[in-house]
Amino acid sequence: MADVSVLSEIACKLGEGPVYDPARETLFWFDVLGCRRHALHMPSGKASALDLPEMASAMAVIDAGRDLILTETGLHVLDNATGRLTLHVAVEADNPATRSNDGRVHPSGAFWFGTMGKKAEDGAGAWYRYFRGTVEKLWDNVAIPNATCFSSDGATAYFTDTRVNKLMKVACDPKTGAPAGEPKVFFDPLGRKGGLDGAVTDADGNLWNARYSAGALDCYAPDGKQMLTINIPARQTTCPAFVGDGLIAVTSAWQDMTDAERADDPHAGKTFLVRTVVKPKYDPPVAFAEG
Repeated sequence: MADVSVLSEIACKLGEGPVYDPARETLFWFDVLGCRRHALHMPSGKASALDLPEMASAMAVIDAGRDLILTETGLHVLDNATGRLTLHVAVEADNPATRSNDGRVHPSGAFWFGTMGKKAEDGAGAWYRYFRGTVEKLWDNVAIPNATCFSSDGATAYFTDTRVNKLMKVACDPKTGAPAGEPKVFFDPLGRKGGLDGAVTDADGNLWNARYSAGALDCYAPDGKQMLTINIPARQTTCPAFVGDGLIAVTSAWQDMTDAERADDPHAGKTFLVRTVVKPKYDPPVAFAEG
């Protein structure tokens, strides 16, 4: 059984990219379309927000004072003391039609992330891998990159193009996070309601995936079998992140909703806390190299 409650009342137009930093005991997440990063210190409940100059969707921890922020123009170093953003590596900065979307850090420190069209056009986006100062393109012809996560040993990566709506897996080099084979289908929902969105893996190798437009958080075993579904009280659930033993934060969105639809979905855009039996696994710091 699982208990679900509202963790943050802030209603993001497109809540995405939650990540928990155990050292700071803080959950971070983004309102992509609102150009803002939110933060919640879990022990105290103190909330804060940082306005950003452009759309951002994911982050990786560099060290105690800096984070690597994924934005519509590339990877930027954020000085948390001053709030200053400095471009580290440009990614599709010359293409105003695209923005960043999903991203997560591999056990090696490699940062996988995706881009997409600002209107979710077919094939407008791509998958990338950042490792020690260098960005390489993994795959292109992507519509909506999502569900980036990895096995604990770093030997497997999971991802999806929500437009295609199949969870994929691919072998990886555990030392570098580079793909080491061809992607294969991990789970095919076969026309089930909703789209596969953000995901994270736990310490036991299970994959937790937010199902957009279905108000659901699904859990899959390492063999791809669905184990359970937890109902989330917001239809457009977007991405989970572990925030403690047995605790999962889940972001959501109210984008594309009419006034009537928002009235029928009063928690849309809020961030939720799921209490269940799960052993968390947190993202490591990114393998960063000074530019």
